[in-house]
Amino acid sequence: MERESLLTVLTILLGGVALQVIGAWLSAYSNPRPSHYLERAAWLRLWRPLLPAVIVTAWLCGWALSQPDPVPDRVGPLVFIVCVPFALIGIRAVIRAGWALVATPGELGIATVGLIRPRIVMSPELAKHLDEGAIQAARAHERAHVRHFDPLRIWIAQFATDLQWPWASAQKRFDTWLEALEQARDDEARMEGIEGSDLAAALVASVRFHRNIGAGLCARLNENRSALEERVARLLQPRESEIADKMPTTLQLVWWIAFAVAAAVGLGRLYGALLIDALLAFS
Repeated sequence: MERESLLTVLTILLGGVALQVIGAWLSAYSNPRPSHYLERAAWLRLWRPLLPAVIVTAWLCGWALSQPDPVPDRVGPLVFIVCVPFALIGIRAVIRAGWALVATPGELGIATVGLIRPRIVMSPELAKHLDEGAIQAARAHERAHVRHFDPLRIWIAQFATDLQWPWASAQKRFDTWLEALEQARDDEARMEGIEGSDLAAALVASVRFHRNIGAGLCARLNENRSALEERVARLLQPRESEIADKMPTTLQLVWWIAFAVAAAVGLGRLYGALLIDALLAFS
């Protein structure tokens, strides 16, 4: 069998197992206090289940570097049978991600749209129901979405969540992050001097305006009822003081992940053959 083909099969099998096991095991981030710190924490927790799959893939790549092409090992039918569910989950995630690119999100009041060049769109009909303060508040909230490329982040986060289907814990992590994201953008708008009451008025008016809430690629002022009530109540309270960000920096995380990947490649090259031979022999 060709080395690259076997590598693909084993990546689907072992990476899929790692992703499903960790995705089912991790719980959602449940701290209700909203802030930039908690949004980032929820974002990192959303991606944490994918790290073992990345490490496994790196380990398999290290193993492949030590193997001849074609690989002399015989692959039994059991390996392909077990791969099928993980392959179907991946295909489903790709289809849903592609559909999100072309699906219309419904009638928008105000939202941030666009993956690479996000922009703010606002319906003139919605503007008729808002005073100037609420309009400025809504635009300030959406400008915060633009600065952080949130439509793109939502898209890739949904893709990562779909790779962990059908576990409810994965969807809960995604929903928790979305709530923290909206609250963090509210905070950014209020830091610009926007009144919380104006943001609350814009939020309620926007939710009432939407007649067809879909799952398009946009960040917008609407969400489920309980989260909406909590968010409005929070906006009507004095803004909380900022929490010191003690999370690792992005550069630190990149270095740690790069180190783990390099170590996995090295270990796979040295010891991968023993485990892969045992797996193939079992199949």
